[in-house]
Amino acid sequence: MRMRSLFWAGFWAFLLDQASKYLVIYVMDVAHRGNIDVLPPLLRFRYGENRGINFGLFQGESDASRWALIVLSLVICAVVLIWLSRGKPSRLMMISGGLLIGGALGNVVDRLLYGYVLDFLNMSCCGIDNPFVFNVADIFIFAGAAGLILLDGKKPS
Repeated sequence: MRMRSLFWAGFWAFLLDQASKYLVIYVMDVAHRGNIDVLPPLLRFRYGENRGINFGLFQGESDASRWALIVLSLVICAVVLIWLSRGKPSRLMMISGGLLIGGALGNVVDRLLYGYVLDFLNMSCCGIDNPFVFNVADIFIFAGAAGLILLDGKKPS
């Protein structure tokens, strides 16, 4: 029953990530239209091609770095899946694991299809102009990792 929670959380995280990228990149055509102010300055859509990890860290133009990041993402997914399947994690931990895995697989698909991760979300606030862009998968990866860390060791529900 708990594995079902992991599966569905991962499925919806993956689907929402890919659907959001399709809508913003291909339907709204943010790459050619330029920035789209959604709730300025808090939320803008800005086109970005991320060849590194979150927030453009460890950028690499080579095919080797692309494949290394794909393999690293898949290894992390496998480790999380094995770790959760060996214990008695709570339902919330399983959902957290699913969010992390679904988000990571969404970014893996981007790397396989385009050679980079499609990013489009930009958030700024309080007079600070944030130059970084990210995507829905990054949100799920962060939320899933935070959930796994914060919920580890809690009694299963």
